[in-house]
Amino acid sequence: MADDQRSGDVQGENGSGPVTEADRITSLDLLRGVAVLVIVLMNAVSFKHGLAPYLNLSAGGSETWLDWSIGVFGEIFIDQKFMGIFSLLFGAGILLFIERAERREGRPALLNLWRNVLLLGIGILHAILWDGDVLIAYAIAAVFLLALRKLPSRALIATGAVVYLLSVPIMLLVQAIANGTDVSLAGIWEPGGFGSGSDPSLSESIGGLLLLGYFMRALGLILMGAGLYRLGFMNGSMAASTYRLVAVIGFGVGLSLATVGVIVTALGDYSREVAFIGQVPNTLGSIPASLGYMSLIILWNRSRDNWLKRRLLATGRMALTNYLSQTVLGMLVLNVLLSDVSVTRTGILAFCVGIWVLQLWWSPLWLSRFRFGPAEWLWRVGTYRKRQPLRRAA
Repeated sequence: MADDQRSGDVQGENGSGPVTEADRITSLDLLRGVAVLVIVLMNAVSFKHGLAPYLNLSAGGSETWLDWSIGVFGEIFIDQKFMGIFSLLFGAGILLFIERAERREGRPALLNLWRNVLLLGIGILHAILWDGDVLIAYAIAAVFLLALRKLPSRALIATGAVVYLLSVPIMLLVQAIANGTDVSLAGIWEPGGFGSGSDPSLSESIGGLLLLGYFMRALGLILMGAGLYRLGFMNGSMAASTYRLVAVIGFGVGLSLATVGVIVTALGDYSREVAFIGQVPNTLGSIPASLGYMSLIILWNRSRDNWLKRRLLATGRMALTNYLSQTVLGMLVLNVLLSDVSVTRTGILAFCVGIWVLQLWWSPLWLSRFRFGPAEWLWRVGTYRKRQPLRRAA
């Protein structure tokens, strides 16, 4: 099918080891490429300002009407949606890895478990640099998917949806704690150091509940992604009319809910009384919106090839490398070189555009000489515990 294009040259490996380039599903690479570039728009806010301005537009970085416009746009169209795509893709990737490993390895589930132990290690190192890491949550969630992977596709999707929705009562509980005590929200919703105030233990409890809710959302999406992959949604095997319908419904429902969340928070003047309950509509809308975006990208993958698509495919094939390098560059530029400079959301957007240009340039350049991105290659070497070919034949 046109949408199930295969990329690149065949590696010429034997039956063991990682997937060859000819076996790649380009719709997955394109989805990864778009997602990894877009999520830096939200992550970069916390690179410079921490968690509070990520959640609360009034907590920092919003000084002009343009800053506010960028912030509102991000809340409605980006926040949680593209990380949602990443999470859905991770669930699909686990099943894809196991399916292909079953043809070559004696114990594919154990191999995948070891692979995610390595990912946990990468995530821990990444979290030392930046506390917004998602890889640790993914590595832990992978264990649950491995245990549930034999469920029927629709059961996986339903289970994932229930797990995801459990994050909503957690948010309501956090809001009740915030409203019922004098707990400090500094560093969470308000500017300032985390855990300061009259009752630091309650602040830490709120932080722990927020992490639990974050993990429940990631796990739910990963389970759903595995089920959707089995149904053929990820690789573009469904009818174009199905993807168009999902896009229309997904954007209609998802972006409307996200808009409601922005309005509720703004009408509440960004007070602690709406700090967490105002996030609920966006959380509920993120699944349909993520599926809407995925549908449009999958339909684009079916269209004629062009320079931007080729560069995004390469960016997606190096998604782990690009994700990690975004953090390294973000912390270096925004937190070291510009540590004493006030950087608004407009300035952060300019930084992100620079990241896009850089990664769209270096990804195809690197892959024209090497088979994998550097982080992907190291992960593969660790997974199979033997040297993997990296440089392309002359």
